[in-house]
Amino acid sequence: MSTVNVTIRMDETLKQQADELFGDFGLSLSAAFTMFAKQAVREQRIPFEITRNSISVAPDAALKAASKKLIDQNTEAYGELAK
Repeated sequence: MSTVNVTIRMDETLKQQADELFGDFGLSLSAAFTMFAKQAVREQRIPFEITRNSISVAPDAALKAASKKLIDQNTEAYGELAK
Protein backbone atom coordinates (compact mmCIF):
# COMPACT_ATOMS: atom_id res chain seq x y z
CA MET A 1 0.00 0.00 0.00
CA SER A 2 1.47 3.35 -0.98
CA THR A 3 1.26 6.40 1.25
CA VAL A 4 0.75 10.08 0.50
CA ASN A 5 1.76 13.23 2.34
CA VAL A 6 -1.02 15.25 3.97
CA THR A 7 -0.52 18.78 5.25
CA ILE A 8 -2.53 19.93 8.26
CA ARG A 9 -2.49 23.50 9.52
CA MET A 10 -3.05 24.12 13.22
CA ASP A 11 -2.09 26.42 16.04
CA GLU A 12 1.51 25.87 17.18
CA THR A 13 0.50 25.44 20.83
CA LEU A 14 -2.12 22.85 19.92
CA LYS A 15 0.46 20.92 17.88
CA GLN A 16 2.90 20.91 20.81
CA GLN A 17 0.16 19.70 23.17
CA ALA A 18 -0.91 17.01 20.70
CA ASP A 19 2.70 15.86 20.17
CA GLU A 20 3.13 15.55 23.94
CA LEU A 21 -0.16 13.71 24.46
CA PHE A 22 0.31 11.28 21.57
CA GLY A 23 3.97 10.78 22.53
CA ASP A 24 2.80 9.59 25.95
CA PHE A 25 0.97 6.81 24.08
CA GLY A 26 3.97 6.02 21.91
CA LEU A 27 2.34 7.57 18.86
CA SER A 28 3.43 10.20 16.40
CA LEU A 29 1.03 12.92 15.31
CA SER A 30 0.84 11.16 11.94
CA ALA A 31 -0.05 7.80 13.53
CA ALA A 32 -2.72 9.43 15.72
CA PHE A 33 -4.37 11.13 12.74
CA THR A 34 -4.20 7.89 10.75
CA MET A 35 -5.97 6.11 13.63
CA PHE A 36 -8.62 8.83 13.67
CA ALA A 37 -9.16 8.51 9.90
CA LYS A 38 -9.36 4.69 10.05
CA GLN A 39 -11.91 4.78 12.86
CA ALA A 40 -13.97 7.47 11.10
CA VAL A 41 -14.03 5.46 7.87
CA ARG A 42 -14.84 2.21 9.69
CA GLU A 43 -17.71 3.81 11.65
CA GLN A 44 -18.75 6.14 8.80
CA ARG A 45 -18.91 9.07 11.23
CA ILE A 46 -16.71 11.39 13.27
CA PRO A 47 -15.77 9.07 16.16
CA PHE A 48 -16.87 11.52 18.85
CA GLU A 49 -19.77 13.87 19.41
CA ILE A 50 -19.48 17.37 17.98
CA THR A 51 -21.71 20.03 19.45
CA ARG A 52 -21.78 23.78 19.11
CA ASN A 53 -20.47 24.13 22.67
CA SER A 54 -17.53 21.80 22.03
CA ILE A 55 -16.12 24.25 19.49
CA SER A 56 -15.54 26.99 22.05
CA VAL A 57 -12.07 27.34 23.55
CA ALA A 58 -11.86 25.45 26.84
CA PRO A 59 -9.44 26.15 29.68
CA ASP A 60 -6.47 23.78 29.80
CA ALA A 61 -7.98 21.71 32.64
CA ALA A 62 -11.25 21.25 30.74
CA LEU A 63 -9.34 20.42 27.56
CA LYS A 64 -7.24 17.84 29.37
CA ALA A 65 -10.36 16.29 30.94
CA ALA A 66 -12.11 16.13 27.56
CA SER A 67 -9.01 14.60 25.97
CA LYS A 68 -8.78 11.98 28.70
CA LYS A 69 -12.44 11.11 28.25
CA LEU A 70 -11.97 10.64 24.50
CA ILE A 71 -8.84 8.55 25.03
CA ASP A 72 -10.60 6.35 27.57
CA GLN A 73 -13.57 5.89 25.22
CA ASN A 74 -11.33 4.90 22.31
CA THR A 75 -8.93 2.51 24.05
CA GLU A 76 -10.79 -0.49 22.68
CA ALA A 77 -10.84 0.97 19.16
CA TYR A 78 -7.07 1.56 19.36
CA GLY A 79 -6.61 -2.12 20.17
CA GLU A 80 -8.55 -3.07 17.07
CA LEU A 81 -6.59 -0.66 14.86
CA ALA A 82 -3.28 -1.85 16.21
CA LYS A 83 -3.92 -5.46 15.13
